[in-house]
Amino acid sequence: MMNAPHPPEDLSARAEAWAAADPDPATAAELLDLLQRAHADDAARAELADRFSGTLSFGTAGLRAALGAGPNRMNRVVVRHTAAGVARYLLDAAAGTYQPRAVVGFDARHNSDVFAEETAAIFTAAGIETFLMPTQLPTPVLAWAVRALDCEAGVMVTASHNPPQDNGYKVYLGGRAVSDSGQGAQIVAPMDAGIAERIAASGPLEDIELAAGGWTVLPAAGEPGDVQARYLEAITALVPADASGLGRRADLRIVLTPMHGVGGDTMSRALATTGFTQVRLVAEQAEPDPDFPTVAFPNPEEPGAIDLALDLARTTDADLVIANDPDADRCAAAVNDPSTGWRMLTGDEVGALLGVHVAARLAAGDQGTNDQGTEASASPVFANSIVSSRLLARIAATAGIAHESTLTGFKWIARVPGLSFGYEEALGYCVAPDLVRDKDGMSAALLLAGFAAELKASGRTLLDELDRLALAHGLHATDQLSVRVASLDDLATLMTRLRSQAPASFAGSPIDVATDLAHGSARLPATDALLFTTADASRVIVRPSGTEPKLKCYLEVIEPVSSADDLPAARDRARDRLARVRDDTATALGL
Repeated sequence: MMNAPHPPEDLSARAEAWAAADPDPATAAELLDLLQRAHADDAARAELADRFSGTLSFGTAGLRAALGAGPNRMNRVVVRHTAAGVARYLLDAAAGTYQPRAVVGFDARHNSDVFAEETAAIFTAAGIETFLMPTQLPTPVLAWAVRALDCEAGVMVTASHNPPQDNGYKVYLGGRAVSDSGQGAQIVAPMDAGIAERIAASGPLEDIELAAGGWTVLPAAGEPGDVQARYLEAITALVPADASGLGRRADLRIVLTPMHGVGGDTMSRALATTGFTQVRLVAEQAEPDPDFPTVAFPNPEEPGAIDLALDLARTTDADLVIANDPDADRCAAAVNDPSTGWRMLTGDEVGALLGVHVAARLAAGDQGTNDQGTEASASPVFANSIVSSRLLARIAATAGIAHESTLTGFKWIARVPGLSFGYEEALGYCVAPDLVRDKDGMSAALLLAGFAAELKASGRTLLDELDRLALAHGLHATDQLSVRVASLDDLATLMTRLRSQAPASFAGSPIDVATDLAHGSARLPATDALLFTTADASRVIVRPSGTEPKLKCYLEVIEPVSSADDLPAARDRARDRLARVRDDTATALGL
């Protein structure tokens, strides 16, 4: 389109000024090239306008966006302002009474190491004692280090399971900066707003000082105090390699994939240390690769993401597939179902399995220790997000364990006082809150593999245990309906429609309770979500996604099971009810 209008003069001037000040020659050159193309191309002009449409906002998830030049992208300029804002927040919280400490980690995505080192340089220049991870390591290692090193903050440069063009900046607070229940957890409001205010007030880029050195690079592999080895020592203590356990574990055949992320080495070492000797790594996905060449989307939940692992499992007659996402804070599991073949367990199924296993360990006094040698909470509490299955609450009640429901996100689950186990349906599990106050896909995978080995030794499987839970508590079946929209305004329209024209029933069962969670309660902070439960215990929760223009609907039915012989029919009944609940939800949304 050679006759397309030029970019507005003020946009061109802003882009040229950004490129002139950009400390990264690559992004500066890329921006100038985009500006040149914007004179003749509508798509380039729209891209340029989007990059300068606003400033990337800092929230409870920190930052996450596509890499590139401009204030609405992830780049060294945005990271420098963000690091300066976090530093100012920590110094203001200390108010001169102590020197804050911070630890910075990074994954293998494009520019993660650069963003991490510049963060360390800015923290150090601001007067914060700073530790930098020695190499690319999983997010749980960073989250563990916040507590283990008694730091006031942790920064992890990662975009987790986002597409390869993205990167992000996640912030944890601990030490003297937060209360006990939030030690080492991700930030929540109003912390995010406090940091955002200081980012906005960080001043011109040239005024942000970077130290030339002075931070501490933590010990690398083979060095005394090796940070990765210390983390491994902590999580492997959860499943000690006693003589009786080693035989069971050596018999379990595992296929493992880190999905081109940074968890492969740590997870492999954890399994080997605890006696799992038959572990096959998916070779094509074993090494960190920021381009994620074998998957369309590096998320174990996405269709096709674990196909290579399943293929290897079939050819090696494996018992269990474990898949970590690229920063290894989540884990997925797949098993061989005799009736249908290999399938991935849902997040709720893994959550139930880990919940019943942790409950049994707590009852036996076998919950392990943290790296300070202190036992887990004497009055355990289980927790999961409101959009996760209600089965965990029933498991907890049977075991005499308290249970809490929280808002979506581990920033809330991790803050439950007395937490012993928590999970969310999106493949996030916290099995050792005294070690990592966040989801940890590696310690969770260790416990799940240990449970699978115990069951195999007694002639049973994880699927058999799920059947037992269905007989004891009813078959809890879950599903999701996601509605992608063009804009955030469309999300508001859909939520308004549902609030004003709520359905009378789902799958023929009348709605007993309709709760607008926007008003909050004594147990939950306010959030933009609607919760419906029916007379037959079906449940629908509808909420806007916190990270993309999508409306998410979480569906659950509970089907009574009269006997083991009734299980196949109960599954059919549950699938039918879920399908009808899904159809009724779509109708209620006007789809």
